[in-house]
Amino acid sequence: MYTQMLTSKYGAELISFKLDGEEKVHQGEDCVDLSGRVYWKRHWPVLFPTVGKSKKNQTIINGKTYEMQPHGFARDMEFEPITKLDNFHSYVLKSNQKLIDKFPYEFSLYVTYRMDENKLTTIYKVINEGDTDMPFGIGGHPAFKIDLDELQRENYCIEFEEDENKIHFLYLVDGLVGTEYAKNIMDDKRRITITRHTFDDDAIIMKGLTSTKVSLVKKDTGKKLLTLDYTGFPYLALWSKPNAPFICIEPWQTTADTVKASGVFRQKGDIILIQPKEEYECKYTVEFFN
Repeated sequence: MYTQMLTSKYGAELISFKLDGEEKVHQGEDCVDLSGRVYWKRHWPVLFPTVGKSKKNQTIINGKTYEMQPHGFARDMEFEPITKLDNFHSYVLKSNQKLIDKFPYEFSLYVTYRMDENKLTTIYKVINEGDTDMPFGIGGHPAFKIDLDELQRENYCIEFEEDENKIHFLYLVDGLVGTEYAKNIMDDKRRITITRHTFDDDAIIMKGLTSTKVSLVKKDTGKKLLTLDYTGFPYLALWSKPNAPFICIEPWQTTADTVKASGVFRQKGDIILIQPKEEYECKYTVEFFN
């Protein structure tokens, strides 16, 4: 078994993972449709200091309004490389005056990729470097390569490791979480079939999950293509562009604003709060198969 990974300081993003020479990650701007249009330019972005959409793309911190684009700003920032070994890549983004103007807290955000044979672990660590408590959100957005022909045959499904008897699907209204739950789209208690139209109405966001692992499976053979361990993450999202050759399986610690949100950042219901000089860490692992 031979594995390779490639990462970039731009967004501290993983841009390639190959298992025995086979690419497993969506190739961003190098992946185009028959008209030459890029499906989606990203690969494996980190979502920080917010996940999902903020109301009016703004948030209020200490009485001041800040612009806050969906999924935050970290994915568009240049990180500082720390360590780059064959199986261990680590980056850091430290607050500076430019970032203080976007998010008025002093912080260090570490993003690490650790490869162990066919397993890839993504680790996030946030340190509050300031003198006041710091609210934030964080999540992953890995995009996995799939085959368009198989997608059109509806041969892919998401399969949970446990029966999902308490699962809820969030209803989105222009990217914001609505007041009611969306329809349960599971085939049975463990499976969701992925079709060309699954994401016509935006992402699928789930909470109340019993499982801590989920797999991408080919329905005709039952073969697992990958298994994602999202232990400790309360939300799991699925997303892609319509009829695109990738699927994102996203572990989130927090999610979008609700339609009734006040807009005040620290009043978000699922916000993470750490005290001065404290740190917060979470991780998820993807096991790939050929």
